[in-house]
Amino acid sequence: MALTNEDLQAISQLFQSVSQPIKDDLDTLKKKTTDLALHLENVTDRNIELLAENHLSLVDKLNEAVKTADKTALYEIQVRILTEKVDKLSNEVANLKGQIA
Repeated sequence: MALTNEDLQAISQLFQSVSQPIKDDLDTLKKKTTDLALHLENVTDRNIELLAENHLSLVDKLNEAVKTADKTALYEIQVRILTEKVDKLSNEVANLKGQIA
């Protein structure tokens, strides 16, 4: 039972009619994959880059704020020390005035 030329042509046409929707779906998937890759490259990557830049900016601002806070704490300590010294000197001056009078 050999296949005739007509049988082979019918099988070929059947195969083509079945495989064409698969080829169309594959082309659609390729286009969607390309579009997605372009979106990732152009939009998502750029947004990530912007976030990273803003993060660095915020970190820099935070570091400056910490430095300012550290300086403020240091100045508060210095003011307390100077206040104690002024109080001590005021007491000594008051004692000296009491001894002179």
